[in-house]
Amino acid sequence: MNPHLKTPEQIKKMQTGGKKLSSVLNQLIQHVSIGMQTIEIDTIAEKLLLRSGGQPSFKTVPGYHWSTCININDSLVHGVPNKTKVQDGDIITIDIGLLYQGLHTDLSTTFQIGKTDTNTTIFLQAGKTALKQAITQVKPGRHIGHISKPLQTVIERSGYHCVPELIGHGIGENLHEYPPIPGVLSTPIKQTPILSPGMTLAIEVIYVAGSTNTITDKQDRWTIRTQDGKISAVFEKTIAVVSDGCLLLTP
Repeated sequence: MNPHLKTPEQIKKMQTGGKKLSSVLNQLIQHVSIGMQTIEIDTIAEKLLLRSGGQPSFKTVPGYHWSTCININDSLVHGVPNKTKVQDGDIITIDIGLLYQGLHTDLSTTFQIGKTDTNTTIFLQAGKTALKQAITQVKPGRHIGHISKPLQTVIERSGYHCVPELIGHGIGENLHEYPPIPGVLSTPIKQTPILSPGMTLAIEVIYVAGSTNTITDKQDRWTIRTQDGKISAVFEKTIAVVSDGCLLLTP
């Protein structure tokens, strides 16, 4: 048996954990305000995760000591919470995971705080649409490439680009499992892994307004930014492949 396939009981646990994680993220967003330090947001996140009955997934990653990744504007992924203050009009990505009854779920969203502008609204809507369309492709017998294709198509049609090396992943007993889920289709769909009932996947669209070239922060060695300083966003949900299609675990 494929060790990455989950039993119905495991999927049920992940569904419970995923609902808890969605609730935590929704509560956390309500706490974010202009002038807050990102480390303050992380502290609130940890309290909410523990109160939910689980543990912060990200603290299981060797060398990572925070409960969230918080990225602002050109900061793309793996943003280390610190003393950076949230400014009016900032684009904020919060990535968060919950380890509940031995199983992980993972969730990300990006939003603009305070003053909004039309260009940013359009930019963020593209990611939401891409993720939604990708999730509709999930059903047994299809391939990972059926997920990657709409992620790439919707984002590129909107005038933006998915970052090829930053990808979604399987999830369950471990935060990152097989299979990799690219946001760019670089091989024929039928050569990508096939979707089977019992697979649990963290599907994410990681994209930028400008060049896909990135740099890693030399001080914290975690935070990945756009090289050209242009804005970025991430939208992610955890799903399960089930016999009749797809079950959203982080509603």
